[in-house]
Amino acid sequence: MFEVMVEGNFSSAHAMRLKSGEREGLHGHNYVVQVFARGERLDEIGILIDFKDLKAAMNRVLSELDHQILNEIAPFADKRNTTVENIAAYILKEIARLVDSSQARICKVRVWDTDHSSATYELTAGE
Repeated sequence: MFEVMVEGNFSSAHAMRLKSGEREGLHGHNYVVQVFARGERLDEIGILIDFKDLKAAMNRVLSELDHQILNEIAPFADKRNTTVENIAAYILKEIARLVDSSQARICKVRVWDTDHSSATYELTAGE
């Protein structure tokens, strides 16, 4: 199994809903995003997926989040909590929609909201 990864970033603000039902104060993060693609075979020149294409899809999705208040944009405007876990799942699904590859599958996205904490969303075999 081959796996490749590209990394990007975006800056945005959010205010998470807490278990108590209250909302934390609006604050920002400089998020770092890692997007992983996997596949069992390479193309005729030894490439799983062109990094240029994978980065373009990632950058398109991240540009929609950059310098935004996440609570005000889809899918978070519908009250989905702006946790780093939900952000990772959203990014994976959006990038997967954009990538057209017969060899590679977008399988995992890791989002870092600080230098020391991240969340990962990974597709299971059946997804």
